[in-house]
Amino acid sequence: MEKKRVLFVSQEISPFLTKSNIANHSLRIAQSTQEEGKEIRVFTPRYGLINERRHQLHEVIRLSGLNISIDDQDHPLIIKVASVAAAKMQVYFIDNDDFFRRKEGLVNEDGGLCADNDERSMFFVRGVLETLKKLGWQPDIIHCHGWFTGMMALYIKHYYKKDPHFKETKVVYHLYNDSFSETLDVRLAQKLAFDGFPKSVLDSLKTPTFEAFTRVVLSHCDGLTLAEPLVNQSLKTIYDDLNLPKLEYVEEEHQAKAFSSFFDGIIDAKVAVK
Repeated sequence: MEKKRVLFVSQEISPFLTKSNIANHSLRIAQSTQEEGKEIRVFTPRYGLINERRHQLHEVIRLSGLNISIDDQDHPLIIKVASVAAAKMQVYFIDNDDFFRRKEGLVNEDGGLCADNDERSMFFVRGVLETLKKLGWQPDIIHCHGWFTGMMALYIKHYYKKDPHFKETKVVYHLYNDSFSETLDVRLAQKLAFDGFPKSVLDSLKTPTFEAFTRVVLSHCDGLTLAEPLVNQSLKTIYDDLNLPKLEYVEEEHQAKAFSSFFDGIIDAKVAVK
């Protein structure tokens, strides 16, 4: 019997970045899902903060070289890879000099959001999906970790909607208590318009606050899982409002089987979110 395929996309992952709950949790869930018998792939951004020499990253030439257009500007895609020996898995990195060379993650040295995070997210998501096509690897589930990966649901449900490579792919969002107080670039809707997104999405993102962005992202998902009990009240309200398959918070020792079973249910469901 062919293994079910789960793609993990995370805005950061251990051991390459280790300070956040997202980094540690995304590694643990990916590893346990693999141990439960599923085939996995893992993608994350190659921030300039990551020490390439220490973690032995190397470029995969056959996967690099594609230009991805964001806001009507072309940006070369660079793919790198490294192994996590303890977890017996590889991690792919999406890289580009314009977006990821500088020594910062999603916030700048002053603690504010990087001004181009919206474009970085768009590039990251499209880079992941285009790389999967080159690999010839079709995911049954995409499990998203961190708000930076949220664009994945939008692109799968709209931009790649007619792409046969992703016709059966479903998106599950892993909800953390992370948020941001600023807005993303006010031109986000205009940038998405270049990629042919419908008016309903563009109108929802005219003022791209964290809450507005999260609402539109989650409304395009096929399932939701909780990384931790929700204490962010706005997230809890959004979560409660959505009529989607949900996996409530599960203690670490029970997560492997709970997530694997939940993924099975989503994959086997007949109706996907439109």
